[in-house]
Amino acid sequence: MKALDLAHYIITKCTRDGIPISNLQLQKFLYFIQKEFLQKNMGVAFNDRIEAWQFGPVVPTVYYEYCNFGVMPISIVYDTTKIENDIPNKSLVDKVISDNVQKNPWELVRITHATNSAWDKVYQDNKFNNTIPVELIKSNG
Repeated sequence: MKALDLAHYIITKCTRDGIPISNLQLQKFLYFIQKEFLQKNMGVAFNDRIEAWQFGPVVPTVYYEYCNFGVMPISIVYDTTKIENDIPNKSLVDKVISDNVQKNPWELVRITHATNSAWDKVYQDNKFNNTIPVELIKSNG
C-alpha cells in the first residue's frame, strides 16, 4: 500500500468524524500506524520511507502533498471505497486514529521525540533525507 492512499483514508475518516487533522498530525498517525504494524509482526503498513525531520517522523511523499495547508486542518473527503478494502488491518488503523485524534499536535511530536526512540536515534539537526529504518521503528518505536 502507498502511504498517500492510507493518508487519504485517514483524512477522510477524520473529516467525516468532525475532527479534521493537520499535516503534522497526519504525519504522526502514519508513523504510529507503521510502528503498530511492525511491532505486531504484520509487515509494513506502507512502503514509503519515513524520515527524521525537526518535528518528528515524516513521510515526504505525503508531506509535500499537503504542505500547502500549513497548520490548518485538512478537510477533504476522498472516495476511499477501494482503499478501505486494501488496508491490511483496518481495525488497527482505526484504533491508532481514535487513540490519537484528540491529542494536541505538539503532544504527538513529544511522543515521537522520546529519548531512544527511532526518531531520536536517527535525527540530525536540520538535515533531511535521514531515513528511519523499519527495523529501528519496530525495535524502538
